[in-house]
Amino acid sequence: MPRVVHFEIQADDPERAANFYRNVFDWKIEKWKGPIDYWMIMTGEGVGIDGGLVKRPVDLKAKGNINAFVCTIDVSDVDEYLHVVQANKGTVERPKEAIPGVGWLAYLRDTEGNLFGIMKSDKNAK
Repeated sequence: MPRVVHFEIQADDPERAANFYRNVFDWKIEKWKGPIDYWMIMTGEGVGIDGGLVKRPVDLKAKGNINAFVCTIDVSDVDEYLHVVQANKGTVERPKEAIPGVGWLAYLRDTEGNLFGIMKSDKNAK
């Protein structure tokens, strides 16, 4: 069955976006040494995926909102990360809510307007 193997974040200001994700999630983000401006994102060891960061294409931006998959990030404490995201100029789009029997979920936007989720697994969530 096909699996997600890489994610990509588009940004008007890649350096600003890189700083946001470094500060919020402590991700390692390095500029790629290839022929295009691209930053590699390493999210950690173990289960999960790594991704990339790229300047938002002007032609797509001119057409309006870009639809994309929403990536959800596993966190140790949703409330804590809601505060950290806001302290780093991100915004809360949908506050923490229980997904019964699964965990706690919230949706946020980064400094570039990209939507992402954060989740803490908790089978007792109600």
